Amino acid sequence: MSKIPQLVSAAKAVAGINSGDSIYVGSSGAVPRILVDALCARGRKGVLHDVVLRHIHTGRTEDYAAPEFEGVFRSESFFIGDNMRRQVQRGAADYIPIALHETQRLIREKVVGCDVALVQVSPPGRHGRVSLGISVDIGRAAIETAKTVIAVINRNMPYTYGDGEIEPDKIDYFVEDDSPLDETHFALPNEIERAIGRHCAELVDDGSCLQLGIGAIPNAVLSQLSDRKDLGVHTEMFADGLLPLVEAGVINGARKRIDRGKIVASFLMGSRKVFDFVNRNRAVRMREVAYTNDPFIIARNPKVVAINSAIQIDLTGQVCADSLGARMYSGVGGQLDFIYGASRSEGGKPIIAIPSQTAKGVSKIVPLLEVGSGVVTPRSHVHYIATEYGIVDLYGKPLQQRARLLIDIAHPDCREELEKAAFERFGKHFLYWK
Repeated sequence: MSKIPQLVSAAKAVAGINSGDSIYVGSSGAVPRILVDALCARGRKGVLHDVVLRHIHTGRTEDYAAPEFEGVFRSESFFIGDNMRRQVQRGAADYIPIALHETQRLIREKVVGCDVALVQVSPPGRHGRVSLGISVDIGRAAIETAKTVIAVINRNMPYTYGDGEIEPDKIDYFVEDDSPLDETHFALPNEIERAIGRHCAELVDDGSCLQLGIGAIPNAVLSQLSDRKDLGVHTEMFADGLLPLVEAGVINGARKRIDRGKIVASFLMGSRKVFDFVNRNRAVRMREVAYTNDPFIIARNPKVVAINSAIQIDLTGQVCADSLGARMYSGVGGQLDFIYGASRSEGGKPIIAIPSQTAKGVSKIVPLLEVGSGVVTPRSHVHYIATEYGIVDLYGKPLQQRARLLIDIAHPDCREELEKAAFERFGKHFLYWK
């Protein structure tokens, strides 16, 4: 006989959480806020200590990371969002360096503990299953391994098909809450981002399969693709910028070799329009991040175009995307997953896309990475680099030629200094690459 979850209040649901427990918290727009609030209320009673909360990006600053909860809760992120950045940098929270496709392995193989899973789900469908909706990522692994699973049923959560469909007997407690899901609204691309988008779009052929990250540059790329045909999508996440191309029939997945005709993603960040689009949409498959981000699965589709961002790139092609020197800023995320996957794809094109300078006028192309910086994409894996001044392919190029190519797409105000650094590094022979 199948287990029937109990319907309880949030306070009762978290009453069984004990000191020392490891808790998985649903991510992105699916954070179960009512459970987090109830857990914090329990923490204020002084009955908990050393509770570890693990998650990917949780969207907004979390109460459990506040100074009042030091010693009570500790956050360990698989990716650092802007809401947890200061806490990690001051040591009040921490980061687990890991490629996203391996995060579920950490949980399933019990490298990290998972005593309790806190998730948010849709109401049951006609077959009785609930859905993790807009945030599948590592939630299924947490549900399968946790001793206790607590799920918020929210009528605002879309029902999505794929790995996020969960049988109710996997859940111990249901809590009802119909609060709006967290939405993310991205700024329109500026002139520099539009220029970068144009350069990247030049590499997108008919039949390409897209992976796009978060922010204005991916949206700038998408805005340039209205004349393409039969584009596919196999990505970690997507947002509103994808929808016009789907509505126009540009994105139809007709030439994908796996998941043909399907948009494949692991989580969503966007507006209510995106959430409504995926609701009971059989053209969308929400999969575990172990599937979406597995380089060998990515490579099974032809013409994968993967576009990711960076903080700094040195003159040899080393890409830092997770830190500002020794200060952690974000994480490994899925960058190397897709850079490597796209490089193995037949006709694939891995791209790192960045403005040539920071907002303060500091070059993002540098002689050497800042001391303490993490290398997310090593120079042995890098291919295309795009700035507003052009796009170059470093794959198979020797170090001196790489330096020359990168200087050519650096900001004009910075090229002389980069030339000098390259000459000091490589000697007079560097001049031959002019």
